[in-house]
Amino acid sequence: MSGFTREKIRLPQAMIDFSLAIIQADDPAIKVRENETLLKGITPSEVVALFDALLDFNLPMPEMKKGVNKLMNLFHDTLNNADTVHVTEGSFPEFLIRNNAEMEARLKKLRPLIRKINANKNDIRTKKALLKGFETLADFEDHYILKEHILFPVLEQHWPDHGCLKVMWSFHDDIRRNRKSLIGALGKVELDLPKFNKLTGDLFFNMLAIKFREEKVLIPLMMHTVPVDEINDMLEHSRDFRYPYVRPEFTDDAPIHHTDAETERISLETGKLTAKQIKLLFNHLPVDVTFVDEYNKVQYYSNPPHRIFPRAKGIIGRDVKNCHPPESVHIVEEIIEEFRKGNQDKASFWIKMGQVYVLIQYFAVRDKKNRYCGVVEVAQEISEIKKIEGEQRLLDWSK
Repeated sequence: MSGFTREKIRLPQAMIDFSLAIIQADDPAIKVRENETLLKGITPSEVVALFDALLDFNLPMPEMKKGVNKLMNLFHDTLNNADTVHVTEGSFPEFLIRNNAEMEARLKKLRPLIRKINANKNDIRTKKALLKGFETLADFEDHYILKEHILFPVLEQHWPDHGCLKVMWSFHDDIRRNRKSLIGALGKVELDLPKFNKLTGDLFFNMLAIKFREEKVLIPLMMHTVPVDEINDMLEHSRDFRYPYVRPEFTDDAPIHHTDAETERISLETGKLTAKQIKLLFNHLPVDVTFVDEYNKVQYYSNPPHRIFPRAKGIIGRDVKNCHPPESVHIVEEIIEEFRKGNQDKASFWIKMGQVYVLIQYFAVRDKKNRYCGVVEVAQEISEIKKIEGEQRLLDWSK
């Protein structure tokens, strides 16, 4: 492993100019011929630095993603032929690679079914088999959650250029939307074959492209820039997360030994609690609580038995703007800015997530002098609450 560094990679201006030309050109063939030497020998660190530099031009995300696809196609052979980086068996990145292989195998099994449905779109048996196949791909969305909440926070700490992670997260969301659209298309009586083929092509391309970028850019660069102990910690931090197909076997937790600091009582004005009691109190509330300080850094999250949104220890100290997909982060930034200015104190959203109904609320946190100290996010599953009618004054355990 090379030395750890947070120094930014200095790219030749010609590489940035060439990349912008590729993104904006309808026919990039001439530009490619004029700049063939730039394509040879490009490294994972240069790829990451390049996309970070391109983000400074504030290109719309759809245009940026199209450009990334064009450029990665040009870089493909060089990256694919690079020396393989050793990944320790049983480590977090190794489980990512193994799950990628299983995902690719499942996509491969769907190809003959896609050909059959194109030969006869009224083939009910093939349609059902395709529906089941695309439904099982839902498990692979856990892979993207693992990356977003376990891998990305660590890379942000060690990579001065990490804008590419936002672009990758946006691709994750495209994959999620495409798969759901495919399920919807296959669920209709009359299959819209052109739409189905477009969605299928996009899904296959994005899933396999992201696999390549993980294994040829993210993971190799991580192995050279992140300390071994932090790579090992990723697996432990993923203990409470689901894995898609290949899952680690975690041993039971070690016995908990409370320190003096955990048993010392802390004055809270209206009472005194120990750190242990405070932790238990928050973790037994039927809500997810996350606190972001006045510097926009995540400082705390509760850990109830049934979480609504995934959280991992790597989020602590992370800039809140990096905790959301790029298409929606502007909403969070607007809320915080309005809280900071004192224009607003609360923002509420309610959304359906499968079979559950979730209320998400943001509250400005201020001290006695009304100075902004941060924001607390509270998420609660309210499906049962919405069903409440009348009154219940007597104890009834059966309900």
